[in-house]
Amino acid sequence: MNATLLQSSLHSLPLLARGKVRDNYAVGSDRILMIASDRLSAFDVVMGEPIPGKGELLTQMALFWFERLKDIVPNHLTGDAPESVVAPDEVAQVRGRSMLVKRLQPIPVEAVVRGYLAGSGWQEYQQSRSVCGVALPAGLHNAAKLPDPIFTPATKAEMGEHDENISFDQMAAKIGRPLAEKVRDVAIRLYKEAAAFALTKGIIIADTKFEFGLDADGTLTLMDEVLTPDSSRYWPVEGYADAVKAGANPPSYDKQFVRDWLEQARVDGKPWPKTAPAPALPPEVVQRTAAKYHEAFERLGAR
Repeated sequence: MNATLLQSSLHSLPLLARGKVRDNYAVGSDRILMIASDRLSAFDVVMGEPIPGKGELLTQMALFWFERLKDIVPNHLTGDAPESVVAPDEVAQVRGRSMLVKRLQPIPVEAVVRGYLAGSGWQEYQQSRSVCGVALPAGLHNAAKLPDPIFTPATKAEMGEHDENISFDQMAAKIGRPLAEKVRDVAIRLYKEAAAFALTKGIIIADTKFEFGLDADGTLTLMDEVLTPDSSRYWPVEGYADAVKAGANPPSYDKQFVRDWLEQARVDGKPWPKTAPAPALPPEVVQRTAAKYHEAFERLGAR
């Protein structure tokens, strides 16, 4: 692994935006250099401590899935080496953790697909027996496998704000029904393909979010990251049944470990209100989180 990177600082390219994890730089008018830092966000707040190796693992895992799923939908990769567009003294910031991608018109909705009932979906189900307007059978429990994967879109929040679940009809009103239907159908197909493959590696992908854009010809294109532990809930198969039986969240390869720690964290004797700044992560939480990411990467075989 290369050196830990909390924030990139390129002088050869103009900075477009810093996200929760990625720093995006303009490469001419038609390409973007996306650098995955080692930052980690939880509850839409960026932690102050980097997770060593995280940016490289996320990038390599995303590249693995882009290649595996390329026959379902085009993706934003250009095929060019990220190192080719930066100055020699910046290569170390870029190598192994970057993607050189096409600039697209982003679709302003997160395409969330759930195969299991977890997180905000489980909370919503307990109130309404539905998730984002999708009715579900009675009697489901936390982490239950759904009869079929469901599409539950969300609005894309600004930095520091929370994504908001919306119904499919709300999504259709926002971007048009034909495009909304295409995004939904492609997202479910991507999830099914990925989840089936992951199961052969002993991993349950409980849910995930995809992001799409349109290219200059109006072609729907998969963009951003894809099926990483940052955008998905990864559970090891062998811990799942026991956790469900106990009514607990299954053990996780994603940042749920950090979320669980933050849920019990105290700031000035009170629960952390899930707003910036985040409490400092103890070294053992950082180390165990890094190990979780690495284990998922190795198990998936994303090399």
